[in-house]
Amino acid sequence: MIIFNMSELQRRVAIIGAGISGLTQAIALKTKLDFHNFTIFEKGSEVGGVWRANKYPGCSSDVEIHWYSLSTDLYPYWNKSHGLQPEIQAYWIELSRKYNLYPHIAFNTKVLSAEWDDTKQQYTIVAEDIFSGKRTTSVAHVVISALGLLEAPKMPYEIPGVGKFQGASFHSAQWPGSIDLQNKRVAVIGNASSGAQFIPCVSEDPSVEVVNFIRTPTWFNTRPHIPYSDTAKWMFANIPLVMRLHRAWIVFRSVAPFDLPMGDKALQKQRDAMTRYILDNIPDRYHSHMIPDHPPGCKRTVADSGFLKSLYRSNVTLNFDGIAEVVENGIITKTGEMLPFNVIVYATGFIGERYPMHVRGLNGATVQGYYDAHGGPTAYLGAAIPDTPNFYLINGPNTGTRASAVFIAEMQVAYILRLIGPVLTGSASSFTIKATPTDVYNAKLQEELSRSVHVRCYSWTRANGTGKVFYPFPWPTTVWWWMLRRPNWDHYMAVGAKKWVWARRMKAVKKFLKCSAVLMLLWSYISGSAQRTWWQATTATCGYLSKFAFRL
Repeated sequence: MIIFNMSELQRRVAIIGAGISGLTQAIALKTKLDFHNFTIFEKGSEVGGVWRANKYPGCSSDVEIHWYSLSTDLYPYWNKSHGLQPEIQAYWIELSRKYNLYPHIAFNTKVLSAEWDDTKQQYTIVAEDIFSGKRTTSVAHVVISALGLLEAPKMPYEIPGVGKFQGASFHSAQWPGSIDLQNKRVAVIGNASSGAQFIPCVSEDPSVEVVNFIRTPTWFNTRPHIPYSDTAKWMFANIPLVMRLHRAWIVFRSVAPFDLPMGDKALQKQRDAMTRYILDNIPDRYHSHMIPDHPPGCKRTVADSGFLKSLYRSNVTLNFDGIAEVVENGIITKTGEMLPFNVIVYATGFIGERYPMHVRGLNGATVQGYYDAHGGPTAYLGAAIPDTPNFYLINGPNTGTRASAVFIAEMQVAYILRLIGPVLTGSASSFTIKATPTDVYNAKLQEELSRSVHVRCYSWTRANGTGKVFYPFPWPTTVWWWMLRRPNWDHYMAVGAKKWVWARRMKAVKKFLKCSAVLMLLWSYISGSAQRTWWQATTATCGYLSKFAFRL
């Protein structure tokens, strides 16, 4: 193994993942803390995370693109209201160049483990080159996991014979660039977000025959991709505040309806409207199959940017019979019908309830062990886990608000900066979230979720499909912002933090003195007699505060 030498006095940060969250964290380290001693470990060969990995036709953002970009780096030249994968990845590549992040990134490198040394107050990180298998060891005082919850594609191995198929088969997140679907029969298993995006694209070629196998229908809402005119782009680029006001309007329109309480009548009205939308946009033969039994919001609502209309095409068929077995040349349904295929695409989502790497903290505690002990992924504010000092998650458990994922990342990054700032300046060695506030927070969170629609169906957002709800955040986005505005330091255990504690006390004293000075001046003014001038009152107050400060 190769050992990287580093001065014991110099703090170092390890960021795992060069996707949106990891890059946002790296940019913030440079611009907010002027800190440059960090490494981003990325298993891929380029930045972008999901936007590097997901290259299937039609891959795009569900959230409007002006909100799905950094608040500090708005971009005026987006082509449509919702960005496509190539331009989203290009945006993050450009930001990585702008902030000179590439020298900090170890590409094609997978982190195998991070283990805390409590004596040295640092992590030992073991990473592996995915091509050569060569392992390296380094140390970091802070580890930030920017892997997110949806890092590992899920294959439906519960279906017999998945490995038997002799044609081309792959998960939609691993779409091969060389695949040619012309004159092919293509089976698509799953009809959630990914499938609904690429089916309209691949079926534009009438020689491609698509059969979409649907086990459980999902709710759709309209999400048209509206082009931005050249005039709009010019206004965004040249007229101050226009682009930012446009973004603010998108945020308000996206968040406000869901931040208001919804009673049973409102929920039923929403369900009726979504039912009408689906039935109005699909062929009559599918009407009895395409309306879900579960309420809207229990599973992720799919943005319809052309999927429903594509069902009118003669080369697109939906199959609701269920899959009994995958065989060498096709699929046998549960009705016994054998359907031949050349290609099978698995649009079957991701594994969300397993943490994909080994992290060991205090007393042998591990992240996955903590998840298992609590019935599924669990964290404090989706960011910190007990017994793992200086280890933080971005887009961790229960961070699924109805907001932009970039907004979620920015809020958590700002929160994490406050926690790691004292460590990076040497004012503290480590901070660890305490178990009790973590338990209290998650008890309230799960109590709220237990009364929500999220427990009314089988879902990937629940442990084993029916257990603990580990992805959605149950309260309005404004509550999320409020909770993350600053750390509650009483909830953290600090080590080696005498300098930091003293600095906080002095800051509190200064704030107290300022407030006291204002109050004393007001009191002196209000209660002063005619013989006592304003100047005399001020002098007396300052003299009193000087004596008080001297005693401190």
